[in-house]
Amino acid sequence: MAIFTQTQQSPSPYPTAQRVPRLRHIGPNWYASVMGTSIVASAGATLPVHIPGLRGACTVVWALATIMLAVVLTARAGHWIAHRDQARTHLLDPTVAPFYGCLAMALLAVGGSSMVVGQDVIGHQAALALDAVLYTAGTLIGLAAAVAIPYLMVVRHQVAPGTASPVWLLPVVAPMVSAALGPLLVPELPAGQWQEAMLLACYAMFGLSLLATLVMLPLVFARLVHEGPLPLALTPTLFLVLGPLGQSTTAVNQLADVAPGTIGEPYASGFEAFAVLYGVPVMGFALMWLTLAIALVVRAVRNGMTFSMTWWGFTFPLGTCVTGAAGLARHTDLTAYTWLAVALYVMLVTAWVVAGIQTLRGLLSGALLAAPKAPAPVTARTT
Repeated sequence: MAIFTQTQQSPSPYPTAQRVPRLRHIGPNWYASVMGTSIVASAGATLPVHIPGLRGACTVVWALATIMLAVVLTARAGHWIAHRDQARTHLLDPTVAPFYGCLAMALLAVGGSSMVVGQDVIGHQAALALDAVLYTAGTLIGLAAAVAIPYLMVVRHQVAPGTASPVWLLPVVAPMVSAALGPLLVPELPAGQWQEAMLLACYAMFGLSLLATLVMLPLVFARLVHEGPLPLALTPTLFLVLGPLGQSTTAVNQLADVAPGTIGEPYASGFEAFAVLYGVPVMGFALMWLTLAIALVVRAVRNGMTFSMTWWGFTFPLGTCVTGAAGLARHTDLTAYTWLAVALYVMLVTAWVVAGIQTLRGLLSGALLAAPKAPAPVTARTT
C-alpha cells in the first residue's frame, strides 16, 4: 500500500533532513510490508495440514519480519526527526493518515508470530516477553488510532463526497487484530479474573472494530457503484476489505479455543457456537468480495496497472482469511475449509513473493524512495 496523493514538499527546515533525504517519503504505509511478511509465517504455522519443511520456512519468514519491523521503525523515527513538516502533513492528509493503523498491526503481527513460530528459535519465555511488549504497544496504538484518525477525518480532513476508500478501514481494523492475537496471551495470565478480563477485553475490541467496519464498508461500496473503479494504482487496496472479514473470523475462532476453562458455562459453549455461526457466513462474504476484487484487479492490469506499494495490500488481508478458514476447519471438521485454507495460503505466498521482489527492486533503483506521483484519473467504466 502506498501514499499516492501527497505532493512534493519543500525541503525540511531541520538540518538533519539534509543528511537523510531519502527518509522524507517513508510513510506509515511501509508497515504493510511488515504485516504482509509476518502473516505468511503465522498463517503457514496454523494451516490444518502438515507440510514437511513448512514450519522451518515459516520460522525464517518470522525472523525476516522481525528484522523488517526494526528497520521500518528506525526509518520512521528518522522520518519524524528529520522531516517533521512532512510527518504533520501526513496526519492531515485523509489519504495518508489511515495508514497509521498499520503501525499497530505491524507490532501486533510480529508479536503474534513470535508466539506461534518464533519460540522455536528464541524459546517460550523470550517469545512471551517479546509478544507482551509488542501486543501492549500495538493494542494501545491501535485503540488510539481507531479514535484519533476518525476524529481527524471529522474535524480536520477535507473529504469530498464520493471519495471513500478501503484505506479508511485500516485504523478501525487494528483492534480486531488485537482481538485475534490476544488469545495467545490468555493462558499465560493468572487463572480467574485476569484470564476472563483478557478474554472479554478481546471480545470488546472485536465488537468495536466490527461495528466501525459496518459503518465504513457501505461507504466504500457506494463509492465504487457511484464513482466507478478506483484509480489503477489504488485497485489493490480493495483487498483491504478482506482484513476485517478474515480477522474477525480468526478472532472468534481463536477466542473460542481459549474460552473453556477461562469463563464459565454457558458462555464458554456459547462462544464456541458463535465461532461457527458468525464465521461461516462472514467467510462466505469474504470469498464473494475476494472474487470481486480479483476481477477488478485483472481489469486494472489489462488497463496498465504497474507495481506500487499498494501491492502489499494483497498479503495481510488474504492471510487473515487463511487463519479464519483454518479456525473454521478446526471447529467444523470440514475438509472443505482445510483445502480452502491451503488454497488461500498458496495465493498469499504468491502475492508475498511478487510484492517482495518488486519492492526490493524498487529500493535498489531508488524508485520507491522518490516522491510519489498522483494516480491517473479513471476515464472509463466500460473496460
